[in-house]
Amino acid sequence: MKITVNGSERSIDLPPDTPLLWALRDGLGLTGSKYGCGMAVCGACTVHLDGVAVRACVTPLSAVGERAVLTIEGLSDDGSHPLQQAWIEADVAQCGYCQSGQIMGALAFLQRTPEPTDAQIVEAMDPHLCRCGTYSQVRNAVRLAATKLKAGG
Repeated sequence: MKITVNGSERSIDLPPDTPLLWALRDGLGLTGSKYGCGMAVCGACTVHLDGVAVRACVTPLSAVGERAVLTIEGLSDDGSHPLQQAWIEADVAQCGYCQSGQIMGALAFLQRTPEPTDAQIVEAMDPHLCRCGTYSQVRNAVRLAATKLKAGG
């Protein structure tokens, strides 16, 4: 089976019912997306399919089809994407486990809502669980990223 991941067509030899998360991590060596709950609840595994945030732990490989997959590794080679920079500037990092999923969720949200209100940020980001409790820093980072993206990066 061939899938497009981070702009490159990749071949993968796994059963079609394999969760996309395991195809990415074990099949392609892209370990940025994390396994958290396996039930699409925590958001640690969030990736994009054609720009739409999905939970890769419950998305079967067969559901990808012709849609492009974007993972955290596809944002930038050097951490220079405005969302990654906002995460650093807002001191979001603690253990870091949930961050790739949160960043990918924030990207999809900001693409739909480029000038979000605080209430919209809370609504969009609170479904992404963080065991370290960095919710206020995440909200600050999303606000900062919205400003950076509006300014062109």
